[in-house]
Amino acid sequence: MSAEQRDAVEKLLREGPLDHEGDHEVQRQVLVEMMSQVPLPPDVRTQETTCGGVPAVSIAIDGVESGGVVLYLHGGAYVLGTALAGAGLASDLARRVGARAVSVDYRLAPEHPYPAGLTDAVDAYRGLLESGVEADRICVAGESAGAGLALATLVALKDQGVPLPSCAVLMSPWADLALSGSSLAGKADVDPALTAQGLRNHAADYAGDADLTNALVSPLFADLTGLPPLLVQAGSHEILLDDATRLAARAAAADVPVILDITPGVPHVFQGFAAMLEEGAAALDRAGTFIRSHLATAVLA
Repeated sequence: MSAEQRDAVEKLLREGPLDHEGDHEVQRQVLVEMMSQVPLPPDVRTQETTCGGVPAVSIAIDGVESGGVVLYLHGGAYVLGTALAGAGLASDLARRVGARAVSVDYRLAPEHPYPAGLTDAVDAYRGLLESGVEADRICVAGESAGAGLALATLVALKDQGVPLPSCAVLMSPWADLALSGSSLAGKADVDPALTAQGLRNHAADYAGDADLTNALVSPLFADLTGLPPLLVQAGSHEILLDDATRLAARAAAADVPVILDITPGVPHVFQGFAAMLEEGAAALDRAGTFIRSHLATAVLA
């Protein structure tokens, strides 16, 4: 793996215009402008749609026909991002699975605090089931806050008695909005993307009146018993590293099949830089293999 590639990604993140401690409305526009500079591959087709009454973007790849679906929840600390902005990473993952993806435009804080985003994610999943997609043909995936939301969605679905998906892929999950992990300070000097203060601000925006340790706000503290197989990926250069490691440990203690996949020397959501970072592409390859191994056999026939 290339040190030059890692240095280039770190420089891009440290010098980039996105500021998680800045005004959320300004940063939303900054993110849109950043993502518009990275066009989707020419064989990726996106279409605005709804799923369970929730706005979403349907993502298909030319030549890929499968009954499998990756239900994708974008990152952005619960206050930034859109379903379309998440289409690049969602399509990269779906391509490796040989499936289509649905990226959910869940409502954002602070205008729509908890439980709005969770409600949207649950409704979108239920919408897939109602459309005729079987639960074992679905993988729920997400990055950063989207990964935390994906985990909370699994917990909520379990509590509601809804059939659970085949598996979940959680990339750099933000699963503890109480920010109790030691890596918040221990990795501060090497994390080029996130700051503790920015996360505190966004946690307060999202939680609203809810307790930050509420199991559906911070699913690290949830009862994970009975969840489907999980793949938890993170980079060693991120302040949320402890969210990934503690989550994997809690899942294992609850008898949930779990793989903890830590890549050294790379930042938060490094998979999003797969086009320029070998480690990112390799992690997505592993995620694709994981999902394919858990989808129903009929999907891949």
